[in-house]
Amino acid sequence: MSTPIADVAVIGGTGFYSFLEGGEVTEHHVETPYGDPSGPIAVGEVAGRRVAFLPRHGADHRHPPHGIPFRANAWALRSLGVRQVLAPCAVGGLSTGPDGVAPGDVVVPDQLVDRTFRRVGSFVESGAVHLPFADPYCPGVSAAAAGAADDVRLGGTMVVVEGPRFSTRAESRHYAAAGWDLINMTGAPEAALAREMRQCYASIALVTDMDAGAESGAGVDQEQVFALFKANLERLTGLLTRTIEALPDPDGCSCSTWAEGVGLTYDIPG
Repeated sequence: MSTPIADVAVIGGTGFYSFLEGGEVTEHHVETPYGDPSGPIAVGEVAGRRVAFLPRHGADHRHPPHGIPFRANAWALRSLGVRQVLAPCAVGGLSTGPDGVAPGDVVVPDQLVDRTFRRVGSFVESGAVHLPFADPYCPGVSAAAAGAADDVRLGGTMVVVEGPRFSTRAESRHYAAAGWDLINMTGAPEAALAREMRQCYASIALVTDMDAGAESGAGVDQEQVFALFKANLERLTGLLTRTIEALPDPDGCSCSTWAEGVGLTYDIPG
């Protein structure tokens, strides 16, 4: 394997278009078998680690949730050597009450429900390669993220919907009744593709609103989501920096070892 250019990646979500500041930052334009990634990938040093940053929607937010080049993004990051991925994102809250969530909460989910339907969700295009995905997020990376601040909650289920529209009240109530905590438009197939690339992946979810049916009279609009995320950018940046500093050694993690002895029918670069 060639010398990695970066071993950790941050995929920035809505409103999170830059991360690396100061020091030497290089920009990499990566060509992939799956088309162009969301944009050039910036690489710099954070907490003594070589970190790649890629804005999920593009620096100018050109890619809507259902139009993000998820496969190209995952392949491009792996081609640079990335083995651990942090994925901050904006989410709506579904669970209420004493154990529920509220706007401003940061949650590191441990489960995912995929309700998307227009996206290519795998690198597998032939043969029998079945990804083990009972636990969709890396426990080691998730623990590092949850331990980076006292007010970060570890655990919860995130349902990913197709978008780009927000939920109806009936849909929101349905998701809440299922016991799910968070709702998002970009967490799938991103998490599964990272696992197929043998990467350790964790989501860091900022609750920007309560979804349409979670509270009486509530509704969601884009301005509200963007404004709350912007107000928490400095907080998220600090959280990511501390998480990167605390990341465990990925060697031997099941996020990678699942593919040992499996006849993969797609190439993993690097």
